[in-house]
Formats: sequence, structure tokens, C-alpha cells
Amino acid sequence: MILNAQRFNAVMKAAGASPEDLAAAIRRPGINAVSALRNWSKGNYKPAPKREDIRALAAALRVGVSDIADFDGAHKWARISPRKVRLVSDLIRGRDIDTALTVLKFSKKRAAVFVRKALESAIASAEDNEADLSRLVVSESRVDEGPTMKRFQPKDRGRAHPIMKRSSHVRVAVAVA
Repeated sequence: MILNAQRFNAVMKAAGASPEDLAAAIRRPGINAVSALRNWSKGNYKPAPKREDIRALAAALRVGVSDIADFDGAHKWARISPRKVRLVSDLIRGRDIDTALTVLKFSKKRAAVFVRKALESAIASAEDNEADLSRLVVSESRVDEGPTMKRFQPKDRGRAHPIMKRSSHVRVAVAVA
């Protein structure tokens, strides 16, 4: 679950609440709740908001969790190059989940399997938080580079050619439109 700063600010403004008013809702030791709420409203997620923080904020603002948060899923350390996965990831960004799942199901690319797993994880997260599944849209589809394993292929006359075995971190987020 990811706190959406724009929607959080809109709901906070509509409720007429300030970070000082909502600070009592966050009961996490070791953080200054007022400064954390100010950071979150700016889109700076330091310290990172946890699930219980987002749920507490939604309860304090008397709205659903889906009104202030996006739901994410990830497939980390996928053994495929990020360049290959980005081609598939770009296909589903901005689409509703039914269309996105259909596109991934009929894609011939191997990367579609990894993106589909991340999307299904995001949908399951939204379902756990009782979001309206018929209104879900892929809000973010991102592929980051993971660690690269460096190997060498021996060649003639004592030479070695490098082989880079790349990996990817696939992240998909869905939001209620």
C-alpha cells in the first residue's frame, strides 16, 4: 500500500484537517508524527508510511483506505533484463485491470509473466483492503534494475568475454479511478 500524496491532500483539505489534527492518529514510537505528516503531504515519504499508519489516517479522516492510497505489487529479482520488461510494462500503464490482464495474457513476450504476477499481487492487495475492483486502474508500472551477475566466457588465445546476467525489479500499482 502506497500513500497517494495528491489524494491525501485533497481529502485532508475537504475534511478541514491539518497535520497537527491528524498527528494523534499515528501511534508509532520513534517518529515525530507532525513532521511525518507534513512530509507525506509533500510526497516525501521519509519516514515511510506503514500500512497501519495509512489505515489510521483513513479512519481519522473518515474515508476508505482506497481514497488516500494506491495498492502495489512487486516481483523482485526477476531474471530478465529490465529493457525487455519495460516493453511489456509500458503496455499496461493507465489501463483498467481487466484490459491489462488480457493484454498480458495474450502477449508473446516472456516478460509478460513477471508483470502479470506483480499486477495480480497489486489486485490482491486492493481486494484485501476492500477496494472496488471494477474501478481499478493501473496507476504505476515501473521496472528498476536489479543486481547484475558478471560471468565470463573463455575464448581463444587466453581471452575472456564478459557476460552480464541482468535482473529486474517489477513494480505495479493500481488505484481506484
